[in-house]
Amino acid sequence: MKIKIYFVLFLVYSMQLKGQTKFTKNQILEDLSYLKTALIEAQYDIYESVSQTAFEKGFTKIKSQIIKDSLSILEATNTLQQLPVLVNNGHTCINFPGAEYMKYASSDKATIFPLELAFEGDKALIRKNWSSNTEINIGDEILSINGVSIKEILNSIYRQVSGERKMMKNVKIEMYSFPRYYWQIFGQVNNFEIQIKCKGAIKKHSLDAISLMTQYEDRRSELLNAKMALKFYNTIAYLNPGSFDGDLENFKLFIKNSFEEIQNKASKSLIIDLRNNSGGDNVFSDYLVSYIANQPFTWNSSFELRTSRLLKESGKKSNKSKYWQSIFNHKNGQRYSYEFDKIQPQPIKNRFKGKVYVLVNRQSHSQATVTAAQIQDYNFGTIVGEETAEFPSLIASVFYFKLPNTGITVQMSKGKMIRVNGSTKHEGVIPDIFIKDYLLDEDDEILKGILKRI
Repeated sequence: MKIKIYFVLFLVYSMQLKGQTKFTKNQILEDLSYLKTALIEAQYDIYESVSQTAFEKGFTKIKSQIIKDSLSILEATNTLQQLPVLVNNGHTCINFPGAEYMKYASSDKATIFPLELAFEGDKALIRKNWSSNTEINIGDEILSINGVSIKEILNSIYRQVSGERKMMKNVKIEMYSFPRYYWQIFGQVNNFEIQIKCKGAIKKHSLDAISLMTQYEDRRSELLNAKMALKFYNTIAYLNPGSFDGDLENFKLFIKNSFEEIQNKASKSLIIDLRNNSGGDNVFSDYLVSYIANQPFTWNSSFELRTSRLLKESGKKSNKSKYWQSIFNHKNGQRYSYEFDKIQPQPIKNRFKGKVYVLVNRQSHSQATVTAAQIQDYNFGTIVGEETAEFPSLIASVFYFKLPNTGITVQMSKGKMIRVNGSTKHEGVIPDIFIKDYLLDEDDEILKGILKRI
């Protein structure tokens, strides 16, 4: 079972759009109606976080925006993307238009907004300054761009970003990056008049756009950057398992070898880093947790699935697993409980028996969030860092399908899971030890903070 959030902008799916570059008004209207029906029939429950009245009103508003006789694939994406956003679920979405961004980036004349932003409360703060203007400081608050308030700009972007709450939307904007979303909404803009607040004073600056590839993409790194790593700080072991996807056997080998080395070095404490992690599949995270567990465990207290025609079409009928057979054996539209077998901990001789600390931040996504909650609820370790943007009890477990005319890929949530302790609060994983992660600098406040405390 997979609970994934994809952060790479240029995945294969984005290159599988139909060769057609223009679509008629009727084609977009047909895809919009198809998408509406799919959301109603195949999403776990679109009305859990939005009323039917609000959804219908939103659909009508989006439909009324389709007035041109011909739309590009980017215009089609920007229109259709708004419908799943109404569901207020981070896993039900049409993702960022990576293929069109790549197409735009391939031009030598492609430019982009030169400031990256991070969001603290209601403030949009400058995180990276890629411009030539040295008077703009990291941490300055940006108030407006080209006469439009940052609040209005963000509201325009929010209409394209799926999420349970504003915090989740802001995290996604940080993840994909504000300049990329600004391009999606406003297209190519070569000059900017910005207003910022610096140490209480409001200042205005003129900025030129920068070259998309050479001055932006080639100089930056993605926020979701979890990579396999094992380090030692005297008697403290540090383990980053990487994201919970990819080659399962390679992942298991790395985890197995890591715990053998941790044991050989007689480490007394273990730090597991789940920050900046895109999540993935519970078969990966369960294997990791089996090395720190002291009892049989699972990753949820309850899990429900909803079957549908689209889900069955996306699955492999030849798949004989108990999980998929349950999907094929239930009627379309039916919601039912599915119970996962408990996972056994590793033999005592292989387990880590010292103190475990698990690092999380706002960019701990999906299965990384669920895993942190699982460890917290079973008391397998102490959670350290800041609240996750993702909820540990959530509607997720995604599958994919394409819209018939445009070929745009839709990500759909088919399941609802409740964390081990049964809480359904609309909140992320709350750390046992809170340490703020400041995105405005390159310091690792969370790791440094917990190393000082151990």
